[in-house]
Amino acid sequence: MAIQGGMMRYLPHWLSCGVLASAGLLGGGLDPALAADLGPPPAPVIEAPAMPSWSYRVTPYGWLTALNGTQTVRGRSVKVNASFADIVEESDTLVALMGDVEARNGPFALMANVVWSKIGVERSNVRSRALAPGVTGSLGTSLGLDIEMAIAEVGAAYEVARFGALAVDVLGGARYWYQEADLSLDVTAAVQVGDLEVAGARAFARSGSVDWLDPLIGARVRYTVAPGHELWLRGDIGGFGVGSDFSWQAIGAYGFELGTYQGITFSGVVGYRALYVDYVQGEGRQRYEFGMLQHGPVIGISAKF
Repeated sequence: MAIQGGMMRYLPHWLSCGVLASAGLLGGGLDPALAADLGPPPAPVIEAPAMPSWSYRVTPYGWLTALNGTQTVRGRSVKVNASFADIVEESDTLVALMGDVEARNGPFALMANVVWSKIGVERSNVRSRALAPGVTGSLGTSLGLDIEMAIAEVGAAYEVARFGALAVDVLGGARYWYQEADLSLDVTAAVQVGDLEVAGARAFARSGSVDWLDPLIGARVRYTVAPGHELWLRGDIGGFGVGSDFSWQAIGAYGFELGTYQGITFSGVVGYRALYVDYVQGEGRQRYEFGMLQHGPVIGISAKF
């Protein structure tokens, strides 16, 4: 070993390390001091787990809506009972136009929905009902009702349970309502028309702009029937006296994949939507009331990316 040590003094450091390492391997071991000089082995590379990414779904709908309930404009109340076919005959639009947007990241989702409609209901589907307290005289014969309406929803959902293909979300948000309603009456039968607009043989009770905001809470169930096929059910309640006295909504829909184009998956959507609200403001001749159930089939196309 003295000769070996003497020779090592004349070898470059990198070469001596290699010789000693070889000698250690051949001799059954490596000098601990020399092993420390060589340094620890490199640490293994650990890849970070992939973070959930956002996905987006945009769905334009048509809502074939019917109306059942009570409308009060300037203290004059009428009963409305009109099917989709009845409304189509008198309306400027064939269907209520809807748009639905959802952005999802893992169990969390943001949602928005907008509805716009301009509905006309004729005499055979509108019946005179009552005068508001403080309004005297005769109501007059109802000739028609026209309602322009916009509804906007925003909210968030969170998946709280999953059982295989079945997922359950809880949701919360707000629903904004905007309306303008015109009620036309037979002027010859209306004793009191001082606060109404008279045109020919008709007197018009016009509400002007009416709007309010309802908080809402609810739940949703999503079920994957098969790859590319999904059934979902949603229910919510709202109002609670903050905006309207009370409102509720129920939606059921079925989506079926049509195909993918340039990374966007298109699906057909069919279902049924029912929306009820009970809203009252003002007294006497300023009273406005909308206690109405709107319901009917929905049909649309969704795009997911």
